Amino acid sequence: MNRIYFDNAATTALDPLVLEAMMPYLTQHFGNPSSIYSYGRETRMAIENARKTVAKLLNAHPAEICFTSGGTESSNTAITAAVRDLGCKHIISSVIEHHATTHTVEHLHRKGEAALSYVNLLSNGHVNLAHLEELLSNSTVKCLVTLMHANNEIGNMIDLHEVGNLCKKYNAIFHSDTVQTVGHFPFDLRNTPVHFITGAGHKFHGPKGIGILYINENVKINPFVHGGSQERNMRAGTENLYGIIGFAKALDLATENHEKESAYIKELKLYMMAQLQQHINKVTFNGDVLNRSLYAVLSASFPKTEKSEMILFNLDINNICASGGSACTSGADQGSHVIRAINNNPNQVTVRFSFSKQNTKEEIDYVVEKLQSLI
Repeated sequence: MNRIYFDNAATTALDPLVLEAMMPYLTQHFGNPSSIYSYGRETRMAIENARKTVAKLLNAHPAEICFTSGGTESSNTAITAAVRDLGCKHIISSVIEHHATTHTVEHLHRKGEAALSYVNLLSNGHVNLAHLEELLSNSTVKCLVTLMHANNEIGNMIDLHEVGNLCKKYNAIFHSDTVQTVGHFPFDLRNTPVHFITGAGHKFHGPKGIGILYINENVKINPFVHGGSQERNMRAGTENLYGIIGFAKALDLATENHEKESAYIKELKLYMMAQLQQHINKVTFNGDVLNRSLYAVLSASFPKTEKSEMILFNLDINNICASGGSACTSGADQGSHVIRAINNNPNQVTVRFSFSKQNTKEEIDYVVEKLQSLI
């Protein structure tokens, strides 16, 4: 058995068709897009065509799409701009956000730039919308609400329209970390009440080091990175040309094959869930697994035994790649802030399995068999 890769929420393999689209820009089309001669003009055009492609696929205007180095930079930019440029003096977030959000809001709060509140979570890991409304209605200053579309560890999803409309009602700015959903779900940004969303190419078989920040046309912010007029004065620095080409191609492929691939991946998730329930005693699942949840992510908790404590290490020895997420904090494993928030059980070890179009049921059978011997 070759390596089994069940950590697609961390990163995905580059699609060969994406590499093919990128190759000419790694070889003959090497001009700096800011140069005025033909080499520069052809790469400038390639970037603007990629921007149009991405905008069309997300139903946004090309001017609303800014290319960045990835989801982390995009979230940092949006959150910081909301506080410094858009006058948000109160940030409302949750304790289960990605660290790109959590660390940014904590930093701004520590610097005294904004008050910070965390919305309560329901027992299934979803955001308590009644509490969100309470926080918004009680705030005497302008708010920024930053809540992720889909959680990267447990897969729980918020309803962007529901949260966006609440923000609208209280004149709040809404940023959503959509890194786990861009390339996995269709977006219609012209008809979605959101000011900022983020994307990262490597989550849907595109290259690493390239992302997008969608900035709604009604919002005017200052650049986060200074020193050049690239990205329509929004982000200085020579563009990641082949990354941008790869991002657009990967998003195009993901959108085109969405129905077929998402159905296939969801089937894998449900199959693994059933197999684990059948073969492993006392297995439990985290989050709202069967309802409002990412079809590619399954977070499972196993009883803690002497054998299962080293579960990730032992999976790795057996050529199986999955990621952790237990509540415990031991040695190098800091544990997971997400699992601690929703399932703080020290007698369980948690593993996140995340799937892609390249996985198979045979791989799941092999992993479940190995897990039986490890628990």
